[in-house]
Amino acid sequence: MILFFEWVTDKLGSQGTVCAGGRYDGLIAQLGGKPTSAIGFAMGIERLVLLLDTLNVVPVKVAQVVDVYLLVGAGLESEAFVLAEDLRSKLPTLRLQMHCGGGSFKSQMKKADKSGAELALILGEDEARDGMLTVKYLRTEQAQQTINQNEITQILV
Repeated sequence: MILFFEWVTDKLGSQGTVCAGGRYDGLIAQLGGKPTSAIGFAMGIERLVLLLDTLNVVPVKVAQVVDVYLLVGAGLESEAFVLAEDLRSKLPTLRLQMHCGGGSFKSQMKKADKSGAELALILGEDEARDGMLTVKYLRTEQAQQTINQNEITQILV
């Protein structure tokens, strides 16, 4: 490969390449195919975001992006995906974020709070078994409640 381009910065320390690419004309032939002209590139999205943040050019959060944050108990990911898609189809304007990274409910609750969501829906072992959801209000002093999954849209409208 003959290097065609590379975007680098001195703002990220030793990991300064943000994007690079070039020509790969001999690659297909090396793999046993007919000689073919080709180009390719790779961009480190995380590095690009870090660079934008370092340069203070990341846009300020203008609007809340999440209405509801769904916390998921271990092993309940499939049920949570079905629930999330059902809620999104019934309430097309609902901005629902589902936690997909595992972890304790305490760490998930911190992420729910940081997301800016008004409500946290908790799907734990007990809730899944009983067809229920725990609703926790994150921005008001309302008491936490447990509600049937079939009735949750009444709270979310």
